[in-house]
Amino acid sequence: MKVIISRLELLALISKIQNVVPSKPAIPVLANVLIEAIDDQLIISATDLTVSMRAYISAKVEKEGSITLPARRFFQLVRELTAPQVEIHTLSPDIATINAGSSHFKINGMHKSEFPALPDLSEGTQFSISATSLKELLSRSSFAAARDDSRQVLNGILLQNTNQMATFIGTDGKRLAKIHSPVDLPNEFSGTHIVPLKAVEEMVRILDTKEEEPAKVWLMPDKIAIELKSTTLISKLLSGQFPDVSRIIPQQTEQAIALHREELMSLLRQVSLFTSDVSSSVRFSFTTGELHLSATSGEIGEGKVNMPVNYAGEKLEIAFNPVYFLDFLRHSKDETVKFNITNSYNPGLITDSSTAQFVIMPMRLD
Repeated sequence: MKVIISRLELLALISKIQNVVPSKPAIPVLANVLIEAIDDQLIISATDLTVSMRAYISAKVEKEGSITLPARRFFQLVRELTAPQVEIHTLSPDIATINAGSSHFKINGMHKSEFPALPDLSEGTQFSISATSLKELLSRSSFAAARDDSRQVLNGILLQNTNQMATFIGTDGKRLAKIHSPVDLPNEFSGTHIVPLKAVEEMVRILDTKEEEPAKVWLMPDKIAIELKSTTLISKLLSGQFPDVSRIIPQQTEQAIALHREELMSLLRQVSLFTSDVSSSVRFSFTTGELHLSATSGEIGEGKVNMPVNYAGEKLEIAFNPVYFLDFLRHSKDETVKFNITNSYNPGLITDSSTAQFVIMPMRLD
């Protein structure tokens, strides 16, 4: 293999793919990236056996070939180079030279045959969706998913497809985010897919584009893949039964309380400074025309704030984790959001003008 490529374009390629390389690989070759020079393209692939990514850029290929190189060292070297062009030249199936201006390096790698083959997508059901829409659906559901829950299925988001509607749900048991959008799938197609959080986060990074690009999505019984321009990400799905969350989502009512989003965020940030690490809880007290927020900590002190709201019922007190509430407000869109609440013991529902539904479980009132 002999290929010449722009250093800046190679850096851009590396930045897309570097997060997929595992820090503690299950087998040694997973610490490497597969580099292939084919048809005037340089293709780099990485995998941790759950999430795989392949990305390519145009390059001057003088001789086709492939090799796997240690990802961390190769990436660090490319970042430190100063020459505008980089030449990658294999001396054997497992040794490459990197030439850049007057700098010359020899790196030991592994033969391409050692690297796991990336999954085949030809059997998948495919649909297209705008990259910005898919990014919004993923990011507005995944923030509520668990990070290290013993229930493995909660460390991912549920994608449900039925009647040409895709629904994305993330929950950690204390809060829930649900959002849906129509998709161009066959009418008869239905299925559930639990996508691991690492894959979701990488998808969001790939989809971070200001252009209205279409993204392709492939759905298979055990895998999901997305492709945007020159980048393809493939992920295995989590196995298990996602909890039935439909029963805990409160019904929307006409008497929903309108909350000014920015004002409430500011007040919550203020009062949450008076919560302790042990019990991060803010008391919400609704009285006619007003919402009072308060937090007390024996070590820190006490904080009290209030704001006008369109509440007209009996006095209602409930406690919430302010971090979770702020997360919901950050992922809401409008100047005001609607808050449905029935009593001190049942979950609250936050909605805006989009299809998103955010559910937050109450905390014990002290």
